[in-house]
Amino acid sequence: MSDTFWGYIRPNGSVGIRNTILILSGTIYANSTAERVAATINGAVAITHPLGRCQVRPDLRMTFKTLVGMGKNPNVGGVVVIDHFREEGCTAEDIAAEIAKTGKPVEVVNIRKAGGAIEATAEATRKALYIKRELSKQKRELVSVSNLLFGLNCGTSDTSSGIGSNVALGVCSDKIISQGGRSVLAEVMELMGAEEYIRQRSVTPEVGEKIVGYIEHLERRALASGEDIRGSQPTGDNILGGLSTIEEKSLGAYMKSGSAPIINGLEYAEECTQKDPGVYVMYTPGHGSESITGIAAAGAQVLVFSTGGGHTISHPIMPTIKITGNSESFALMKDTMELDLSGIFRDELTIEQAGELIYDEVLETCSGKLTKSEILHEQTGFAIHRVGVSI
Repeated sequence: MSDTFWGYIRPNGSVGIRNTILILSGTIYANSTAERVAATINGAVAITHPLGRCQVRPDLRMTFKTLVGMGKNPNVGGVVVIDHFREEGCTAEDIAAEIAKTGKPVEVVNIRKAGGAIEATAEATRKALYIKRELSKQKRELVSVSNLLFGLNCGTSDTSSGIGSNVALGVCSDKIISQGGRSVLAEVMELMGAEEYIRQRSVTPEVGEKIVGYIEHLERRALASGEDIRGSQPTGDNILGGLSTIEEKSLGAYMKSGSAPIINGLEYAEECTQKDPGVYVMYTPGHGSESITGIAAAGAQVLVFSTGGGHTISHPIMPTIKITGNSESFALMKDTMELDLSGIFRDELTIEQAGELIYDEVLETCSGKLTKSEILHEQTGFAIHRVGVSI
């Protein structure tokens, strides 16, 4: 079992598996400019969204924290932040100042100050050009697996998930943690029913209660909308896949976390600064794009997405490896899926062997192997979690 991969060492000591230049829109009104710049610069990625204006303060802080997390992610080598005018509490200058604490190059362009969209596009393109030239000089270096913050997520689950691919993913997570790495488990609403297991594995009773509190809090938020979560979970595709209750779905989702100790809980998009090897549980909803965006904002370099029905989800800056234990789903969705683990159910693969296959795929991806979704530009996995109404 290999215990190293080839990565990019950042000024703050973190390690990226990609060397992306990020064109980051600070507000909905800068989206088109960001996309034009990214389309011009080789290897650039634009992150756009409908937020950054007219949000209640808790939501604006959530937007700010998530956008900063995108820029601070180790896979990003440099950033150009584009703003439309000025939204107090979420300006391009504020975002850039936080990202710059990592030591990576960050530039700011304001569309109004530049003289309009055309001038701003030219200014941002030029700034991105020179950042990209500097990034192109960087070389990968051999580093330990202990540098990994590993993302765990699942979606479109079916009966094969909780007894197949999710269990194998837990084996992979344990291997990474055994070498000093860390994993992030999210989707706390899909841990409903697994509370006692979480308490048993948490390093302290306080950590266990903190995470159970996440589950209870998200359920209260759902109930406040006038709907019981059990009316929308399991989802229609889960039911078609053979899952009958949220508890059944949750216990299967929980298997992704393996058997390593649960170290702490993280708020949505909170940077994972604690270095203790183990599992960290993040407060996110079950919505796949919101969930994996929170994980990327924590600093995760790579994520494995286990799916029963197959999937196209892929985060723009965090390579997203898709696995399934359903052979039919793999055949139907093979253009955006990496691993078919259905051999588990034909006695062709043990769970341990399937976990080894995932682990090998993770390390190859960390060393530069592209996922199918990266090649196809299937950047379907960015969304910021909302906590309030627009104003």
